[in-house]
Formats: sequence, structure tokens, C-alpha cells
Amino acid sequence: MLGTLGTTLFSLLLLGFPIIMPLLVSAIILLFLYMPDVNTSIFAQQLIQGIDSYVLISIPMFIFAAEIMSKGQTADRLVNFVQAFIGHVKGGLAITTVGACAAFGSISGSSQATVAAIGKPMRDRMLRAGYRDNDIMALIVNAADTAILIPPSSVMIMYGVIAKVSIGDLFISGVIPGLIIALFFSIYCYFDAKRKNVPVTDKATWAERATATKEALLPFGFPVLILGGIYSGIFTPVEASAASVLYALLLELLIFRSIKAKDLYQSALNTGVVSSVVFLLVAAGQVFSWVLSYARIPQELTGSLLGDEPSALLILIVINIVMFIGCMFVDSLVVITIIVPIFLPLALQAGIDPIYLGIIITMQAAIGVATPPFGADLFTATAVFNKRYVDVVRGTPPYIVILLFIVALLMIFPPLGMIYKYL
Repeated sequence: MLGTLGTTLFSLLLLGFPIIMPLLVSAIILLFLYMPDVNTSIFAQQLIQGIDSYVLISIPMFIFAAEIMSKGQTADRLVNFVQAFIGHVKGGLAITTVGACAAFGSISGSSQATVAAIGKPMRDRMLRAGYRDNDIMALIVNAADTAILIPPSSVMIMYGVIAKVSIGDLFISGVIPGLIIALFFSIYCYFDAKRKNVPVTDKATWAERATATKEALLPFGFPVLILGGIYSGIFTPVEASAASVLYALLLELLIFRSIKAKDLYQSALNTGVVSSVVFLLVAAGQVFSWVLSYARIPQELTGSLLGDEPSALLILIVINIVMFIGCMFVDSLVVITIIVPIFLPLALQAGIDPIYLGIIITMQAAIGVATPPFGADLFTATAVFNKRYVDVVRGTPPYIVILLFIVALLMIFPPLGMIYKYL
């Protein structure tokens, strides 16, 4: 059965089919070949059940808010704010990029939107300051990873729906790992700039800093609205996503006047396309997961990989390896829909906190979007910057090493990924 499953999956992937087709076709083949007694109407029921979750409404809402902000002034105001305070230090523009990506990520929840919104203005500034283009693109692609850890995050929402855990607890627990990524990247940028003797920019005056701070106050209302609203109990995650759309419209359409009403059509269209792909993926993943569970493939697979009574550490190591390899080739949401149903029961049995497990999995998803050969942010960068794939990839290894080190740090000090327990 495992051989049939693996052969079908990889054959269809190699033939170039979208990932939804391998998931559905392999599930259908297993049903007809090995489970002929199962009523096939269950297939349709599982498709519907996969997207029959109220929480999933928040995904298109957050995507729509990110679309609106990426076309407006929010990104530029955040960049100007961060640069005003640290642009003059060694590696200041690179550190500004990291900080701006973290700030925009806390608003958009999308690494691809962060690459586009922050990458465009920062690449031009860094090129003028003497940074190498390969280094700039690698930094932007990897700094955008913070958008997946710092809420809102579609990856966390997906994991929360599958694992049936609190989205709010996942959101708050992702903040510390996201800030750790920003800190380590900033330290690397500082020493890398010293080693390469990159020139620094002029120090901003206090008047310029005051102006930049004033202009950034309203954009910084997004994380306060989302995190503060959810964790204080004012909003549910779905209500917070709707509030973020309303706030984005108020800022960009009425206050900043950076977009016009007619621009919303294209933003809504983009949101519809991305959201439909996500929901189809969730539905296909539900069918695939149900077939796996019914056929007891998770028990067979984990038994052969981990033995009868694996330790919590061994389970985490295997999950990290599977996630890292899987996200190199397939979208992280696909990997999550496949591996969470397989490993979650075993992790819970070993006493692993499901929120902490979600943070570890989200970290690997963040690494995956910027890891060759098929990291989504790499292809986003090639389109945004109109550069060759090989040029974008060339500078990424140091950042991947840093991210893997942070994963190890989270495994050594689990409380870093469970801050929700201490609030």
C-alpha cells in the first residue's frame, strides 16, 4: 500500500500536475484498490468537511488586507521608520530590511507580500549604498520568513485547524521565535557589512525620526489590533481578520489616499485566486489524511521510522527532517496537511505540547519558502526583481544555516515556543 501511494504521488508530481491532483488521485487509487468496502460518497463528504471550518474564513481576509497594504504606503512608512533609527549603523540598511520585514509581516502575514512590498524600496536603497545585489535579494527573501512566524500567519491557521488547537495561542507563541529570527539576521548583517566594508548612510536627525515615527504610528496599529484584540478576548481570529481589512481600507483608501476604490477590484481578484487555491488544497488534504488514517498508514509509517515507544526528542527530530525535506519541494501548506495527521497523535502521546509543535512546524515552513529548489519566495523574488533564479539563490545558505540553528535553539529551550503558557 505504501509503495502504491508513494509511486502515485511522485509520478504525478514529476509529470507536472498541480499538487491537488496527486493528493486526490492517490487517495482514490488507495480507496478502490485496498478499501473496496468503503462507500465512495465519503470521498465527497471529506472534501466538504476539509473546508467546513469557520476559522478558515480568516485566511482570505488576511490575504485581502495584505493585498491592500502592499499597494499602499504602509510598507514605505515602516521602512522609513526603521531606517531613521538604525540606518546609520554598520549594515544599517540591511538591518532596516530585517526590521521592516518583521514589521510588515506582523501586518500582512504573507512572506510573498513582504518580499514584494519591502523588497522593492529596500533593494533600490541598498544598491545605491553599495550592497551587492545577490546579498540584497537573499536577505529580503529570508527576512520575509518572519511574516510566517509573527502573526497573522496562514500557516498557523492551517495547523490550528488540522490540529484543533487555539489560533490565538499559536499567534502569540510565534512572536518570540519571529523576533529571534530578526535579531540573529541583524547580527549577521552587522558583521557581514563590517567584513565587506559596506558604507553607512547619514544619521537621521531627531526631527526626521519624529516625522518617521508619526507616519508609522497608524501602520503599527495593525499588530496591536490583531494580537491585542485576539488575546484580550475582544476578537476571535476571524473577527480580527475582518477588522484588519477594515483598518487597511481606512488607512490606505481614506487616510493615506494611496489607493483608489477601483484598485480594490484587482486586490479582491488576487485574493480570490490565492484563497481558492488554499481551500482546494485544504479539501484535498482532508481527503488524503482521512484515507491515510483509515488505512492505518500513519501507524505503519511511524512504527517503521520511530519504533514502538519513541522519545519526544526523536519525534521532533524526525518531524523537522520530514518538514525540511518536504518544504524544499512542495508548498508548506501541503506538507502540513500530510504530516500533521501522521505525527500529531504520536507527539501528543509523547507529551509534546501541540502549540509548541505548531511553532516548530511553522519554523520549518518559514525555512521552506526560502529554500531551493522550490521555495515560493525565491520565485516571487525572481518576478519582483526581474532577476535569474540562480542570482536570487546564490546568497541564501548563511540564512538557512541561521534558521536551522534557531530551530535547534527552540528544541533545546522549548519555553521560547510556548510563551502562551506564561501570559
